[in-house]
Amino acid sequence: MRTLPDRYKTVGRRDFASAVEHMLETEFKLVGSHRVIRMMVERIMELHREFFPETKHQSPGTILWATTKAGEGSKVSWGKRAEEYGVQMVRLPLVTKAEIESRMVGGSGRDPKQNRRKEFRRDMATAVRLLQSAAEQGGLLSGAELSVLMNRTLSKVQDYVRTYEEETGEALPLKGYVLDMGSSPTHKGIICRKFEEGMSPPDIARATGHGLGAVDNYLGTYSRIKVLLRKGFDVETIAQVTGKAPRTVAQYLVIVEAYHPTLLKKSHRDWLVRRRKKIGANRRLPAESVEPVMKALNEKTSRKKRSGK
Repeated sequence: MRTLPDRYKTVGRRDFASAVEHMLETEFKLVGSHRVIRMMVERIMELHREFFPETKHQSPGTILWATTKAGEGSKVSWGKRAEEYGVQMVRLPLVTKAEIESRMVGGSGRDPKQNRRKEFRRDMATAVRLLQSAAEQGGLLSGAELSVLMNRTLSKVQDYVRTYEEETGEALPLKGYVLDMGSSPTHKGIICRKFEEGMSPPDIARATGHGLGAVDNYLGTYSRIKVLLRKGFDVETIAQVTGKAPRTVAQYLVIVEAYHPTLLKKSHRDWLVRRRKKIGANRRLPAESVEPVMKALNEKTSRKKRSGK
């Protein structure tokens, strides 16, 4: 005979977790320990709470976004599917009160160039805000994600990132650069400069938001190129020995020229000049042009020394 507690006990079991457990056992024919199945259900429930959190305390202008999870588990490898990277849910401040107020301050309205500059600066601030906010929450946004979030072209997003890094000498935590999927002359300059100042690779990784493996890769190439320069190899040979494209070698030569100018022979400098003229003739921005960020880094260091920090 069923007792009174038994009659009420089943009422509380008609929930989402019980429905998932029943589905696994019946529809997917998952046979095994009920305890194991219950653990799987609990994990599914955790994912559900993570991807569909309560939003009643979320401020206006903030959106929930699923992006790549930062950390050592997010190592990049060719052929690796997007689903194989960890997923991190982040709340991104897409629209802020300060941005709305900035739009309320009108410009002259007569100078299209000035209006475009103002729009560029505002969009650049948005891109930086989104990247830094995601990184603080353990996520890494890609250029494509920024393009979708901001409704801007990928090349425009790249302009925002490059301009900010060249002006400030600070690296932005863009997914491709942090996981070393891309080639950023700006990041090379920042990482190598911190190394030349005596900072250890783990500290550089923390300061720039890069993985330690990416930092070691940059510094390893930088060290090999310096060794080859000391041996007197030309650029073509350096590219063959290191397995790096001439564009990448050129980026490192600019950095070497800033810190070890005596390592570069006249032939190396002539090669850089010829390359820049050739690219300039094709009306393309020199990919190895890291002088702006190097200048920004040096100016930043000088200001800190003058202020006694």
